[in-house]
Amino acid sequence: MFSGIIADAGLIKSVQDRDGGLRIMIATEVLGLDDVEIGDSIAVNGVCLTVIEIVGNDFIVDVSRETLNCTTGLQEKGKHVNLEKALRLSDRLGGHLVSGHVDGVGEVVAFNDIGESWRLVVRAPQVLSKYIATKGSITINGVSLTVNRVAGHEFEVNLIPHTLEVTTLNELKTGVRVNLEIDLIARYVERMLQAEKEQSK
Repeated sequence: MFSGIIADAGLIKSVQDRDGGLRIMIATEVLGLDDVEIGDSIAVNGVCLTVIEIVGNDFIVDVSRETLNCTTGLQEKGKHVNLEKALRLSDRLGGHLVSGHVDGVGEVVAFNDIGESWRLVVRAPQVLSKYIATKGSITINGVSLTVNRVAGHEFEVNLIPHTLEVTTLNELKTGVRVNLEIDLIARYVERMLQAEKEQSK
């Protein structure tokens, strides 16, 4: 599990094809790999990946074709990516519970400077729209954010200067695709309601 609080913006140093999947080396300056072991999980742009090798301040992960098919932002050498190590039981939950399993890919509709913050509007896949609620939580490229407004399949969040400084969201622009993970609670609520309906039949 993760919290959606980004520890570092890493850099994809190399990308190797592996029978349709990819082997990726990612450089990090401040994430800190001293306590990371082979087999540990690191969220990369919101995607939970397993560390298979550590080389100095770099780590290597394998990405399956299935993961590549349902995410974005992992294939490009030289691209910056948001990084977060998996939570420990003693860690503070500064954002919200994030699984690192991307639910779908959205598209940036607008990204505007409104003075004290930036307004980001994203169009979500239709299948995810019902899970996104005003004042609820959403994860965009691994970053935990609060939804301010929902209109149809589009939703809006505000990004404060600190968030833009410590994540890669400052690189977004209209038309860019982003990884989305909905709030886990929304999925559980839906399942509970479905179960009630099934029992009442």
